[in-house]
Amino acid sequence: MSKQYSVGLTTGVFDVLHPGHLNLFENCKKVCDKLVVGICTDEYSIRYKNKKPLFNEEERLRIVSSLKSVDSAFIVSIDEVEDKTLILDRCRFDVLFSGSDWQGSERFAHTQAQFDEIGIDIVFFPYTAGISTTDLLDRKRL
Repeated sequence: MSKQYSVGLTTGVFDVLHPGHLNLFENCKKVCDKLVVGICTDEYSIRYKNKKPLFNEEERLRIVSSLKSVDSAFIVSIDEVEDKTLILDRCRFDVLFSGSDWQGSERFAHTQAQFDEIGIDIVFFPYTAGISTTDLLDRKRL
């Protein structure tokens, strides 16, 4: 049975996999036949999030690739994260998925303008409130 989209893409660091990540992947998979996940490099996380991931990019790739909602995954360069049209050479996706926390951001306004020209949709799914990798790592255990 064909879904609304053929190939969907989402990208992220996805360090310390948590229910918010699972919600995103599962929501994506509900509306596309094939879900592809781009794993951001360690360098991206350090440079743009000012955080060294707990798991390196190869470990994160292995973890995300093992999920039943993910059809394939690969590591994406900083350039590909910044300009997602560069990923089209590696993966012919027809929709980009993201969490709603990015909706309205300058980055996605630019991406939306690019994608409008080439007929690729952007779909935002609700951000899972109260859970993030940063919050998890900052929590103090009793």
